[in-house]
Amino acid sequence: MTSPHLLWLLSGIGGILILASIVGEILRLRLSPSGENPVIENLNDRIYAWWAMVALIGLALIFGRTGAVLLFAFASFAALREFVTLTNTRRADHWALALAFFVILPAHYWLIWAGKYGLYSVFIPVYAFLLLPILAALRGDKDRFLVRIAEVQWALMICVYCASHVPALLDLNIPGYEGRNILLIAFLVVVVQSSDVLQYVWGKLLGKRKIAPELSPSKTVEGFVGGILSATLVGALLSWMTPFGVWGAAGLAFVITIMGFFGGLVMSAIKRDRGVKDWGHMIAGHGGFIDRLDSVVFSAPVFFHLVRFGWGSY
Repeated sequence: MTSPHLLWLLSGIGGILILASIVGEILRLRLSPSGENPVIENLNDRIYAWWAMVALIGLALIFGRTGAVLLFAFASFAALREFVTLTNTRRADHWALALAFFVILPAHYWLIWAGKYGLYSVFIPVYAFLLLPILAALRGDKDRFLVRIAEVQWALMICVYCASHVPALLDLNIPGYEGRNILLIAFLVVVVQSSDVLQYVWGKLLGKRKIAPELSPSKTVEGFVGGILSATLVGALLSWMTPFGVWGAAGLAFVITIMGFFGGLVMSAIKRDRGVKDWGHMIAGHGGFIDRLDSVVFSAPVFFHLVRFGWGSY
């Protein structure tokens, strides 16, 4: 049964997107009737993409555990593909890559779906990390061996293991909150994604001092502070859908938005190292899946464990 809190949240997000769509269309008609203003066109592309993403995430959350696990398994597969495309793989790595895509990834998400915390918490960082270099070594190619295998391991860690902590929130046992864990996913995604948007807005309005101009020119001190504080307020306002209370929700929002910021910075560093602007072009106006997941994958494991050990019962 779908939680009424979730329906209210999705309705609210839908209302915001309707308002954003109206504003975007007005701006297009006034400032870019023939598509000559790239800023307005990019804004509308992002709004259209948000409609698609919110609809997809909303449907997955409405279908509960299975829907959430399948959605993030698909997102992990797409993100892993984007990451591996930019790595220095060789013919000798094909066995290890096939294992990562077609055995490790589905097996890990099956463990998430089955609620096997004792296994999914160590499956990738222990067993997969040991097996991948074994397979690569059996192919007998020593050229850049450490770099090649470390890249595949890091891809699995980011795109699969960290991302999977979002649907893993459904496995938490929180006294008095039974049957509503799907709202924890909504809280995490809304807070972290709103932080990304608000950091961009504050940066455009007040941004002067760049944090790491060679890695991410758009990230400024003013945008960071304004976005984090604003998203913390968003988290506090969403406390009604959590078991944390106002101050607990604000505190968790503060932590996960900071982790999300550093996630974006780290993934930007990797992109700059590989000489690309975006991880992919699957989502119009947003780049690839990793471009949308970068802040979530860094914040999800931290959020999961803070909630598990702070509010869970085991």
